[in-house]
Amino acid sequence: MQETRQARISRLLQKELAQIFEGQTRQMHGVLVSVTRVRVSPDLSICTAYLSIFPSEKAEELLKNIQANDKAIRFDLGRRVRNQLRIIPELRFFIDDSLDYIDRIDELLKK
Repeated sequence: MQETRQARISRLLQKELAQIFEGQTRQMHGVLVSVTRVRVSPDLSICTAYLSIFPSEKAEELLKNIQANDKAIRFDLGRRVRNQLRIIPELRFFIDDSLDYIDRIDELLKK
C-alpha cells in the first residue's frame, strides 16, 4: 500500500516539477531541463529529483543555481499541489548523467 502511494506522489511531483522548470527555462534560450526520475522517501518528507540538463556543459552551473533557489521552487510546487498533499517534501536535486553515459558507451562500441 505504501509503495503505491509513494509512486503516485512521485509521478505527481515529477509532472509538476517538469512544468516549473519548463516555465523557468523558457526565458533561457538553448537550455533544456527535464526531470527524469523522482524518488520520495517512505515518510514523504524528502523528494529526490534527477535532472537531465541540455547542453551538458552548463549542467553544473544550472544545478548550483537550482539548488540555490530550491526554497522558491518548493514554494511554487506547494502552490501547485496544495490540494493533493498536506506536507510539501524537502527537495533535493541531482544531475542524471545516464544519457551522457549511453553516448560514451556507443562511441566506444563504434571504435
